[in-house]
Amino acid sequence: MTKNVMSQLFSIAAFVFASCVLCSCASEADKTIALEDGNKETAIPEKIDFTFHVKPILSDRCFICHGPDKNAVEGDLSLHSAEEAYRALGELKDHAAIVPGNAAQSSLVERIFSDDPNLIMPPPESNLVLEDFEKAILEKWIAQGAEYKTHWAFIPPTPQEVPENDGAKVWGSNEIDAFILNKLTEKGMSPSSQASSEKLLRRITFDLTGLPPTLEQIEKFAANPSQEKYEEVIDSLLLSVDYAENMAAEWMDIARYADTHGYQDDFERTMWPWRDWVIHAFKENMPYDQFVTYQLAGDLMPNANLEQILATGFNRNHKITAEGGVIPEEYRVEYVEDRNTTLGTAFLGLTLECARCHDHKYDPISQKDHFQFYSFFNTIPEKGLLDNAADLPEPYIKVTQKEVSDILGFINLEKSEMKEVPVMVMKEMDQPRSSFILKRGIYDQYGDEVFPDTPESILPFDNYPKNRLGLAKWLFDDKHPLTARVAVNRLWQRMFGSGIVASSFDFGNQGSLPTHPELLDFLAIKYKTEGWDTRKMLKYIAMSEAYQQDTKASPEKLEQDPENKYLARASRLRLSSEAIRDQALAFSGLLNREVGGPSVKPYQPEGIWEETTGGGGGSTASYTLSEGKDVYRKSIYTFWKRTVPPPSMMTFDSSSRDYCSVKRQETNTPLQALVLLNDPQIVEAARVAAVGEMEANPNAESEQIKTLFYKATSRMPNETEIQSLTDYYTEMLSKVENGEISTSEYLSIGRSEVPTGLDKEKLVAMTLTAHTILNLDETINRG
Repeated sequence: MTKNVMSQLFSIAAFVFASCVLCSCASEADKTIALEDGNKETAIPEKIDFTFHVKPILSDRCFICHGPDKNAVEGDLSLHSAEEAYRALGELKDHAAIVPGNAAQSSLVERIFSDDPNLIMPPPESNLVLEDFEKAILEKWIAQGAEYKTHWAFIPPTPQEVPENDGAKVWGSNEIDAFILNKLTEKGMSPSSQASSEKLLRRITFDLTGLPPTLEQIEKFAANPSQEKYEEVIDSLLLSVDYAENMAAEWMDIARYADTHGYQDDFERTMWPWRDWVIHAFKENMPYDQFVTYQLAGDLMPNANLEQILATGFNRNHKITAEGGVIPEEYRVEYVEDRNTTLGTAFLGLTLECARCHDHKYDPISQKDHFQFYSFFNTIPEKGLLDNAADLPEPYIKVTQKEVSDILGFINLEKSEMKEVPVMVMKEMDQPRSSFILKRGIYDQYGDEVFPDTPESILPFDNYPKNRLGLAKWLFDDKHPLTARVAVNRLWQRMFGSGIVASSFDFGNQGSLPTHPELLDFLAIKYKTEGWDTRKMLKYIAMSEAYQQDTKASPEKLEQDPENKYLARASRLRLSSEAIRDQALAFSGLLNREVGGPSVKPYQPEGIWEETTGGGGGSTASYTLSEGKDVYRKSIYTFWKRTVPPPSMMTFDSSSRDYCSVKRQETNTPLQALVLLNDPQIVEAARVAAVGEMEANPNAESEQIKTLFYKATSRMPNETEIQSLTDYYTEMLSKVENGEISTSEYLSIGRSEVPTGLDKEKLVAMTLTAHTILNLDETINRG
C-alpha cells in the first residue's frame, strides 16, 4: 500500500538519450556498414545529401582545423565551401582533398581510410574518430559529385507544398498534421490516439498559463470535449492575464532579467517596471516584430514615447559591477558583449560570441562581423564601474505616478515604496563612440575600426540606418532567413518540449538539423504573413492533432523514436520550476493573483544570502521574508538575486539569468524529490488544501482524498488509488496518535493560520496525504 505510493513519490524518471548524427532520406540502400558494436547495420542512402548526411560529419570532425576560421586552418585546407575544398594543394598543386566524382583521386578519402597514424584524419591527438559508416558516406558523396549546399538556416524560408497523405482522411485537423503524418509514414510509424479530455485540458492549460485547470473547467470540458469546445478553451486561456504572465516568465530567461546587478556584492537594481511592460505586451498580443523592435530600439523610433523607451530595458538586464579594483573599460566592453550575445541567441539563433576572439570556427561569421554587430550596441553613455552601490547606472528614466497615469498604466506602482522608480534604458551618446575589432577579444587591444553592419552570409544590411533601429528593421526584413524560424521554433518548443530544431539556441553548423524542415518553413512564413501574431500561432499549434495525442508509447515506438523527434505521440514533460510551485499554491487556494509591482521574497532556506555576501550587498546582504499575501504571489514575481538564485527553482532547472537562455536544462535528481518533500511552501499548501477539504466534507476522509487527488492531477482517482491513499491516511493518523509525528511542529510550517475547531491529529494525517499527492510524478508532470 504505502510502498506503492511512496515509490511513485520518489521515482526519478530516466531519460533515454539517443544520438543520431545522420538522417536517411532514401527508401532503399545499396550498401550497409556494421557499426562497432556489431549488433546493428546502418543503411547508406542511395543519394547522399550534403546538408543532412555530410555536413554533420564535417562540422563535428573536421571544421575545428578545416573550417571557416582562417586563423585555425591546418594544411591550407578548408572544407566549409566547395571553392576551398576543391582547390589544388601542395607545393606542386598536384592533388586535392576532394575531386568531385572521383573518390580514388581525392586525398581526403585516402587519409580517412589510412591506418598510418601520421596520415590518418582526424589525427589521433584530436581524440576525434570517424566511424566506418561516416567514412563510407564521405566516400560515396565525393563519388556522386561532392555537391555543396549553403547551410539550410541561411537560405530564406520558401513556400512549402502541404503533403497529401492517405491517412489524412482519418487523422489530422490542419497543415501541421499533414507534415507530421508524412514524416511518420516515411519512418514507418503512425500517430497515437487523442489524449483523454482531462489530460488534454491539463496540458493546454499548463502550456498556455503555467497553472492547472480548475475543477469547474475540467468538469465543464469533460461534459462536452468537442473540438469546438476545445477551441473555446484555448481562446479563453489566450485572453487571460495568466497567459501573459506565463509568456513573460519565459521571456525573462531570454532577457536575463534579475533584481540584482550580479558580481561579488550583487547590489539590488530596479527593473521590475520593464517586467510589467513585458506582461502588458503579451496581454495586448503585441506583434512579435513590434515587441522586438521596441526592446532593441524603442528609444530611436520617431517621436519615441515613454513606453517605447521603457521597453529598451531589455538591453540593460546584463550584469553590472560596483567592485573596487576592476578596470571600468574592461567591464563596459563586457556589457556590450552581453547585448551582442543576447542578440545572437535570442533573435538569430547563432553563437555570435564564438567570433569574439577569432573568426567563427564553424559558421561564416568573421571576427569583423562580430564587432560590426557589437558596434550597434556600443554607443550608449554607460560606465563600466559604479562608483558606489547607490549609483543609478546611466542611462535611466524615472517612472512616477504621473507617467503611470498618462501612459504607463500597466505598471503596478502602488506596490512600490518609492514615489519614483528608476529603470535602466537605452540612449544614444551625443557623440557616438568609435568601435574597433578587439584583438583576441581583449578590451584594450584595438585593431581596425568597424561600423554597424551585418554578415553577407545571413543578409546584406542594405538601405537601413546604421543604428539599432536599422538592426531591428534588418531582423524583420522579409528576406531574413533566421528571425521567423528562430521565433516560431521557440513557440513549437513551448508546446512540444523540443523545437523542430532541438538546439533552439544554435541554428548554425554545429546546431541540430530540423526534424521537419518543410514544416518549419511553412510555420515561419505563416507567422510572418499573419502579422507576427503569437496568440494565433500558439492556437494553430494547439489545434493540431499532433499536439492532442496521448503520451502512451508502445515498445515499438520507443525503440523506433526514443526521443519522440517525429511526434508519433505526445511527450511526457515535467512542469517548469515556476509551474510546480504555482500549482501547489493554486491547489491550496493560497495563490495571490495580483499583477505586477516589485519582486517579492517567498520562503527559502535561512542564511543562504548571508553565507554568500561578499562584504557589501546593502539590501541583498540578508534575506527578509515578504509580508502577508506577498509570500504567495506567482513565481514570476520572486526576487532574483543573481549570485544566489531561488534555490528551489534552481533545483528544478530554472535559468540562472546570468546570460540569455532560450532553453532550460532537463534533469532529474534526488534533490528535486527532497525539495518536494521539504519545501515549506509545498507543505503549507498541502495543509491549507487539507483544511479546505475537511471543512467541505467533514468526517468523509475518502471524499476529501478523492477531491485532493482530482485537484492535483486533473483526473479522478480509481478505486485502487483511493484505497492506497486512504490506507496511507490511516497509517499516518496512527503515527500521529502514537506521538511518532509531532502535531504542533508539523502544523507550524508556513505562515498561514491553522483554523480552530478542526481535529489537529486528523488534519496532520490529511496534510501528509495531500503532501504525498503533491509529490506524485503525475502531479509534477504535464501529462
